[in-house]
Amino acid sequence: MGTWIAPSVVERELYEAKLRNDWPSYFDTLAGAWLFIPLARGYADAHPTSVLLEPAYFPQARARCYVAYTAGMLPAPTADVVFKRQSLAWFAAGFEPGDPPFLAVNPGSPCEAFLPASPADRAVWNAHWDRAPRYGLEQNKVHALHVGGPLRGPAAFGLACGAHLSVRNGLFWNALGYHGEGYGKEREKLKEHWGITTREEWLVTVEQLLTADMVSAVWEFALRIRAALAKEFAGPVDIEHWRHATEATLRANAERAAEPRITPEGVTVARPRSTAEIEGEVAGVQRVIGRIARYEQRFRADGILGEGRFVRSVEAWDYGRASQMARWGLGARLCTLQEAEDAVVRAGRVCRLSYRSWEDLSAGFILGRCLQFDEEEYGHWYTDMAATHQALMSDPGSPWLNIPWE
Repeated sequence: MGTWIAPSVVERELYEAKLRNDWPSYFDTLAGAWLFIPLARGYADAHPTSVLLEPAYFPQARARCYVAYTAGMLPAPTADVVFKRQSLAWFAAGFEPGDPPFLAVNPGSPCEAFLPASPADRAVWNAHWDRAPRYGLEQNKVHALHVGGPLRGPAAFGLACGAHLSVRNGLFWNALGYHGEGYGKEREKLKEHWGITTREEWLVTVEQLLTADMVSAVWEFALRIRAALAKEFAGPVDIEHWRHATEATLRANAERAAEPRITPEGVTVARPRSTAEIEGEVAGVQRVIGRIARYEQRFRADGILGEGRFVRSVEAWDYGRASQMARWGLGARLCTLQEAEDAVVRAGRVCRLSYRSWEDLSAGFILGRCLQFDEEEYGHWYTDMAATHQALMSDPGSPWLNIPWE
């Protein structure tokens, strides 16, 4: 490939097929790839469900062409230009009489191609689309940008802390200049799943995630009690010891809250709690301890936790999502690239303070996700993460195998 390094596996496959003059393989790769169309942001905001194809003249083809880029060829996000994701089948159906005679794929790069767009040619595009095994990169597999994304350093570390969701969704784990599924789709996902539609809402959410303010305080309380016991007694803590110590702590806290205190501001009035409230709190935390213990047992069986190991904290559930939220905000143009990078680096920093290894971080992230969504069903909320954990712990290209924790 000379001195050119393909940004990702997609561009490498296109380039190698082009070198071999193997156009069926070129079309196979193209049919399975996300294709992106550049749009003015103002137009995209005013017409969220439509696309304005702007042809450009290319001397290589001696003609005006519509343009499409694969994900690895997208530039860093800017405020004024956005990209909409489409497919080869969409282009096959989109050409009309009088349209340009070619589709330019990744123009200006070694893997570029100017594809004739006659009805017969577009029938070939459709045939390749019909037999494509998937649309987009394979899920639950590690994908990286070899050009255009950090592979070392603080930003790469922070991105790796959120790699569960990147791997699960078939996205480049290290795409800091993030476009995701395209501008409109990224905005839609933030609105649907997070209720975020403005920059201000994004800023608040990122700060909440970076300070672990969204994860349940009850879960974290229970885990910290056990961690303190393990440190004090220099070894594993059995569940009954954990339960008794947690109950004793809750009752002691309730007693202290019922006593008046003298502070620099004066006497703080006691706020006694009802017996029913205290008993309900104790019972609730005991249920949480049971759930955590059962999940950890399953984690050990599936290789997520080593024998005798336990989850230290579930703050990783917030920190990992903070790393991703930084990218999602950039993809939706709710922040700048520098702001996204700053948030990613902060996510990596707080993860290093709270955890000791990638395995430690992963178990905390997965437990937090399961406690929030899975309800001990061990359904896709768990199995998806178990698969991503295995991929990140075994794939030679995984950041967890290439970026030291310390």
